[in-house]
Amino acid sequence: MTDTRRWWALGAISLATFMTYLDNNVVNVALPTIQRDLGLSVSGLEWIVSGYILVFAGLMLVGGRLADVFGRRRIFLIGLVVFTAASLAAGLSTGGGMLIATRAVQGVGAAFLTPTALALLTSVFPGPRERATAVGLWSAVGALALALGPLTGGLISERWHWGWIYLINVPIGVVTFGLGLWAIRTGPPERVRRGLDVPGLVTSSLALFALTYALIEGAGAGWTSPAILGAFGIAAVSALAFTTIEIRSREPMIDLSLFRSRVFSGGTLSMGLWSFGVFGIYFFTALYLQNALGFSPIEAGAAFVPMALLMAVSAAVAPRLERAAGTASVVAAGLALMAVAVFAISFVGQGGSYGDLLPWFLVYGLGGGMLVPLTTAILGTLPAGRTGIASGVLNVSREVFGLLGITLLGAILSARQSASLAEGAGQAAAFLDAYRDTLVVAAVIIAVGVPVSLLSLRIGRSPRRPAASAGRPAVPVG
Repeated sequence: MTDTRRWWALGAISLATFMTYLDNNVVNVALPTIQRDLGLSVSGLEWIVSGYILVFAGLMLVGGRLADVFGRRRIFLIGLVVFTAASLAAGLSTGGGMLIATRAVQGVGAAFLTPTALALLTSVFPGPRERATAVGLWSAVGALALALGPLTGGLISERWHWGWIYLINVPIGVVTFGLGLWAIRTGPPERVRRGLDVPGLVTSSLALFALTYALIEGAGAGWTSPAILGAFGIAAVSALAFTTIEIRSREPMIDLSLFRSRVFSGGTLSMGLWSFGVFGIYFFTALYLQNALGFSPIEAGAAFVPMALLMAVSAAVAPRLERAAGTASVVAAGLALMAVAVFAISFVGQGGSYGDLLPWFLVYGLGGGMLVPLTTAILGTLPAGRTGIASGVLNVSREVFGLLGITLLGAILSARQSASLAEGAGQAAAFLDAYRDTLVVAAVIIAVGVPVSLLSLRIGRSPRRPAASAGRPAVPVG
């Protein structure tokens, strides 16, 4: 492949990544507008976000396996078509059920795109130096999506119909498909003997779906109702079945022996706690800014931009900090800053202003960017032949914990809000009380990552990692 075409291929891969990352948070600021237009409950809003993440996480390993069997370029383009078509349908949705369903289909497309994007970079840029440059640019695009998502959602929902937060993906998807079809050129498909591990896929997806349903609907249906208890039971049985299947399978979907590594298991949990905080706080703070502080959608979206930009800057500086202090210290410090910021935000009440929130938003962004060294540090401790599946597990962990950040915190918020309403509080006061209590719980959960990181990630300062790790993602943006 010519040098020029390689960089055009990077453009196509980065545009696809931009769309999938943007869809993780562009909807958050538009949620109040969607709620009013479609008459949805809070649980319905959660399903708009969680439906996408649930399918995305559940099928990500399958997407990577299909790419190995049928070719990365082919699966990448198929995923792009699915994602773009689902975006069109989501933008034209006229009811909550249709929007949730089309968001789930978007998750299918994203599950095909995300694992193949990174794999394509390693194929298109075989040289370590060029690959490092390409991955750096690709990571910067992901960080840009994190910064622009809330602002884009706010601008569209206030000035146009909310459906355009999805319809903007259509022209981008068409251009990306044409560019990728022309520019991405790889060798023959790398065929492997591994199957898709259908039993593992079914049991893991069933466990996730049942758990998500129970957490989202528990407050409304009653935590001891037969439907909710049954859902928790299905989740537990399915998770146990999945573990048994993976232990006995010759070709497991997830190699559970990876978790025998202290660095891998602790690092995976640390990344999950990072994702828990980012996904959950974005979702509920977008509601808080508009419902409690009276922000317009544009103002609420713009409020997140300084946080996300500082997160990108912090991400660029984090590798230098890692060389000076070690992976464990940097990651633990990042999670500690995030936990402190979330806890401090819980003290901003009904009469608060953006000036009260901004310092803690910046502290949160500073901490969030400091988890950059985590992925390459984890993969650098594993044999080269196991880094592929390890990368897949890390991506799934990020999405699953993000899903739990929304559903678990949502369950706490709904239960606390219902209790306040029963005590005679007004709607706005009940939401504010519930939101503040939810932040305290979130801060405690994120803070668990501090001792986890310190105990599990002591791998020395700036370890010499194999060149292959240069092709792994540098920034765990979500």
